[in-house]
Amino acid sequence: MLTTLRFPLTLAFFRLWMPLALCAAVIALPRSTAVADDWPQWGGPRRDLVWRETGIVKTLPKPDANGYLPRVWSTPIGEGYAGPAVANGRVFVMDIVDRRGARGKERVLCLDAHTGKVLWKHAYDVRYDISYPAGPRSTPVISDGRVYTVGAVGHFFCFEETTGKVLWQKDFVKDYDTRLPIWGMVASPLVDGDQLITLVGGAEDALVVSFDRKTGKELWRSLRDRAVGYAPPVIFTFGKTRQVIVWHPSAVSSLDPATGKLLWEVPFRVRSGLTIATPRKVGNRLFVSAFYNGPLMLEVADDGRSAKVAWKGNSDSEIDTDGLHCLIPSPWVTESHIYGVCSYGQLRCLDAKTGKRVWETFQATGKDRWWTAFLVPHEDRFFIHNEQGELIIAKLSPKGYEEISRAKLVSPTRRVRRRLTIWSHPAFAMKSVFARNDKQIVRVDLSEKRKE
Repeated sequence: MLTTLRFPLTLAFFRLWMPLALCAAVIALPRSTAVADDWPQWGGPRRDLVWRETGIVKTLPKPDANGYLPRVWSTPIGEGYAGPAVANGRVFVMDIVDRRGARGKERVLCLDAHTGKVLWKHAYDVRYDISYPAGPRSTPVISDGRVYTVGAVGHFFCFEETTGKVLWQKDFVKDYDTRLPIWGMVASPLVDGDQLITLVGGAEDALVVSFDRKTGKELWRSLRDRAVGYAPPVIFTFGKTRQVIVWHPSAVSSLDPATGKLLWEVPFRVRSGLTIATPRKVGNRLFVSAFYNGPLMLEVADDGRSAKVAWKGNSDSEIDTDGLHCLIPSPWVTESHIYGVCSYGQLRCLDAKTGKRVWETFQATGKDRWWTAFLVPHEDRFFIHNEQGELIIAKLSPKGYEEISRAKLVSPTRRVRRRLTIWSHPAFAMKSVFARNDKQIVRVDLSEKRKE
């Protein structure tokens, strides 16, 4: 337990640092042309942050002469926190260039996944009236020959995948009177059949809006909360009821995907709007975790039409945490245990039935406020990308943390407090890892049959 580090958090100070890329932030299987070895959106093919390819290395390759994992290619890019997406032999990523104060140009880049060559790019002028104006935060979505992107201040585009032609676009602020969250728009859109469901935060019950993904026509809107938050909508099936789960700063809400009608809602007021980490489903339970307010486990009824609190954390403090207080990284939840990174970098294991802590360690992370490491399950182990640019292979179990291999992937480039960081989630596709910082995007081959 961290009891000696007590830093008061003022809103003014907090606004200086938060580059939410996450989180970009989710979980349904879209009808897409993506194949099994793609990562076509936030969280991969099933939007659940699991890497399912086979034939992957058991230990990481030897570093090159510069101390980094050997790269297939490296391509210069600008600043940004948006993670890459990989589909159909292409890599899609967002950045900002020509930044002068609050103004700059956001870009959507399409690269050849085999060579790193830029195939097309689209740039547009932006003015950032958000805190920490260091680039877009949302992972692109590729589906059925189209690319969907959300910029940090609400520019929403649909591109033709192969050419970059703009097929349709929206401006959330102008079109919906969106009140931008403090750290900008983060939530990655969700494809569900012919729908594209995303957070908008607009007036007149438009927290969530469903668009026709081909034309951009609005299909439905739902929820009145103007505080957008950062966690994208996800689709789960409880019982026989498919539902859109929206974790926003005042509640966890369930919607009918066809109409946007509210099915059930559990109030959960989250401080500073910090709904970020991806909600997790296991069995008939739904888990979320916030930086201040800690963990919340819901139990959904057998028919999927109602939910109640199974257990929740007892602490509203970022310091005296009794469970798991996630900021950016999404936890991993099983029937028996929960694994995740807490507010000061503690990699923790909780009992999923009760929320009681089983163990914690700093072996994969550092010990400081907002320390970040992304956990990606693969077979019987995890690939962990920490904010210092290291890639780690480790096993996580109720018995503890067992590190297998560690190497440098990319350099941290963004200063937060006393350290340089990377807060961009990598993509795992084509038996490789694709990762970016504020200067470059790289591909590293992680196949068992790679050539040394």
